Amino acid sequence: MAAATGKSAVKEAQEIASSDPRKAEALYKDIISKPPSITSDASIKEYETALISLGELYRDQKNSQGLVDLITTSRTVLSSFAKAKTAKLVRQLLDLFEKIPNTTDIQISITKSCIEWATSERRTFLRQNLETRLVTLYMAKQSYYEALTLINGLLRELKRLDDKLVLVEVQLLESRVYHALGNTSKARAALTSARTSAASVYTPPLLQANLDMQSGMLHTMDQDFNTAYSYFIEALDGYHSQDETLKATAALQYMLLCKIMLNLVDDVNTLMTSKQAQKYAGQNLEAMKAIARAHSNRSLDEYERALAAYKYELGSDAFIRNHLRRLYDAMLEQNLIKVIEPFSRVEIAHIAKLVGLDNQQIERKLSQMILDKVIIGVLDQGAGCLIIFDETQRDESYDAALNTIEKLGNVVDVLYTNQASMLE
Repeated sequence: MAAATGKSAVKEAQEIASSDPRKAEALYKDIISKPPSITSDASIKEYETALISLGELYRDQKNSQGLVDLITTSRTVLSSFAKAKTAKLVRQLLDLFEKIPNTTDIQISITKSCIEWATSERRTFLRQNLETRLVTLYMAKQSYYEALTLINGLLRELKRLDDKLVLVEVQLLESRVYHALGNTSKARAALTSARTSAASVYTPPLLQANLDMQSGMLHTMDQDFNTAYSYFIEALDGYHSQDETLKATAALQYMLLCKIMLNLVDDVNTLMTSKQAQKYAGQNLEAMKAIARAHSNRSLDEYERALAAYKYELGSDAFIRNHLRRLYDAMLEQNLIKVIEPFSRVEIAHIAKLVGLDNQQIERKLSQMILDKVIIGVLDQGAGCLIIFDETQRDESYDAALNTIEKLGNVVDVLYTNQASMLE
């Protein structure tokens, strides 16, 4: 009879959650205030439903503190549950924070608290899962040192335990952290390790899609956009099969980015009319289409208008933002080379007028191009001119400096060898 009454209370609370959230909250709290009988599956199910439903109510109300308190107070009861069930419920509650904006710091705090609790309860699997989650949160906060410290500890433990699936997740996170830090070689090494570990264990579709996404992103760092495109296709298929709309849309954006970087505007148009693009149609894909059009027209003005019109869609994703910055620089270089080609001496103001940018931007870019030896010339800042040379002569002082450095290096090697011999 009690189970039936409990079930009725949960159902009533769920029915009035939107119309009378305060009453629904009171009903949920009343149910979870009484620990369920661990011998009754119905009683445990009732408790689980009330617990998650109350968490969802706090999520919908953007009540992050209520969710924190719920997780903290429920752990006493969860200690009596089976380890697998406890881990699932804790993860479900923590997942609810994802729909509440600006809660990264709160999530880090409550996740750390849960890690301490899992450690005290000797729930190793849950602790590892929570530490993996914490790495993701550190990455969102760009706390890469803390993320790597946690990753290194997890890797040592997981390799010893031979837990391949969690090991794949952590190695993938390691690759992402190094990628964010700009250490491409270590990012590749970590991803290779992740793929090697994944080869010996069943990899869930979502994790496989994440591996493919990271592979595609790293290939773009080598300007290998064709291979990257292939990986993004695989990632899109994986995300689509798991109904991961946001990630699937991102994969499509990356596919379009590859075609733009390859200057294949016809492929961009074809991709935009595909079934997949129609399913995930929206401002994100329209933004990429606008960039493709500007790049095809080689118009910096149109490019900047696209960036301004789709500021969020193009600026919120660091991967897209960085590549579009490189694309803009390449377009600017091409335009400048075309503009200055007829001249041996030309005013910076005249170049700026032809390109449609201000003098400072042009002067800064020309300086960079001279340093990179894209242009052989000098800037006469006093006269406000660029002087272009037809031929370049090797600077003899540069060779002399290199020769001096080499000789100094030899001296240091001899001194080091002599000192080592004396110590022996």
